[in-house]
Amino acid sequence: MHVRSVMEAEKALYRKIVWRIVPLAMLGYVIAYIDRINVGFAKLQFASDLGFSDAVYGVGAGLFFAGYFLLEVPSNMLMHRIGARSTFVRIMVLWGALTVGMAFVSSPMQFYVMRFLLGAAEAGFFPGIILYFSYWFPEAIRGRVTSVFAMGASVAGLVGSPISSWLMSLDGLYGLRGWQILFLYEGLPAILLGFVCLFAVTDRPEQASWLDAGEKALLATRLAFDKRAKTDTGGGGPADALKNPRVYLFALAYLSILAATQAVALWTPSLLKNLHVSTGTIGWLTSVPFLTAMICTFLLGRSSDRFGERRWHFAAAISVAGSALMLCGQLPSGVASILVSMSLVASGAWAALGVFWTMPPALLSEKSRAVGIGVISSAGAIGGFVSPTIVGWSSTSLGSLFPGFAIIGAMLLLSAIVVLLAIKPGATAR
Repeated sequence: MHVRSVMEAEKALYRKIVWRIVPLAMLGYVIAYIDRINVGFAKLQFASDLGFSDAVYGVGAGLFFAGYFLLEVPSNMLMHRIGARSTFVRIMVLWGALTVGMAFVSSPMQFYVMRFLLGAAEAGFFPGIILYFSYWFPEAIRGRVTSVFAMGASVAGLVGSPISSWLMSLDGLYGLRGWQILFLYEGLPAILLGFVCLFAVTDRPEQASWLDAGEKALLATRLAFDKRAKTDTGGGGPADALKNPRVYLFALAYLSILAATQAVALWTPSLLKNLHVSTGTIGWLTSVPFLTAMICTFLLGRSSDRFGERRWHFAAAISVAGSALMLCGQLPSGVASILVSMSLVASGAWAALGVFWTMPPALLSEKSRAVGIGVISSAGAIGGFVSPTIVGWSSTSLGSLFPGFAIIGAMLLLSAIVVLLAIKPGATAR
């Protein structure tokens, strides 16, 4: 009876924490992702307005991740010192302001600089949330929590695509082009949410006024158990994360995942436009891959927690995405072919993303976690830069996006093999 009472108390506690933390984190990720990928819709107008080629667009889209790469680890280390609330306020207000500033670019160099600064401003948000979750959730339920959070990217594509196309239809409002209106209105929510975080975010469980003493003690006991069971053998300090070979293997895998998600988010509108689909229709059609990704992310995360298994869940999902990218150029040309292939890529990549982020925290000690997660996420930023650059070059030099997609697909298949070979069965689940 006592054991059952403890289990029921734990479930009630986790439910309380989830409803307090996850919706706000997910909303932040939705807004962040919309501001990250809305350039794919803006391109449908500003490419001709400003005379940008696909190569210029690809480099500019990718430079977001160059700024992201440089400041991601420092941001996570700073968050570990000053707390999540101050970190998230800074990040959100800055990235919102820079998104608004994107409305006024007029040359390739300005485009490059603003995308770089936008990435630098947003750096640390996603890995910061992953680190933040490790303060609040034991590893046994972190798969579901992380997968729900990762669904934010799918939700962003699902709701953001129609909103972006609608904002672009307001062409001429205030004497501005549609793409300028898009950036103006989609930058404001991040600024507002930043101020909400100032009052709504609690740095650590022991500081939570909304948890009673018994709840805090129960959570501390469960997290302490995870800490004692940690399988990390690379030491406990921040510098030890840089000596841990697993960090770099995870980094390679995450690089590939981000390359795939950016391929879907940044190029699906262009693929549809090449088939002479109207901008309004593109907004609705582009939401289809994100809808399937949202469903698959939830189901895979739930299955991964249910079976206590991460490696094969990750490898299976990422292999589906990689195979779809490699084969999409072989399908008959048409809207249906694009939607099917991009839905498979999106579903596999984002579902794998949710499961992926349960593994590094399970294999890194508490003190090395901030640096390790930052390094891994920074590698993803490289993937985010490489992906649009490769595909933009492929379009401009080879006359087709599909050879670039095939390269990214091969990267995904390699990452599946790396995780299966490098991570021991059972090492990342409890």
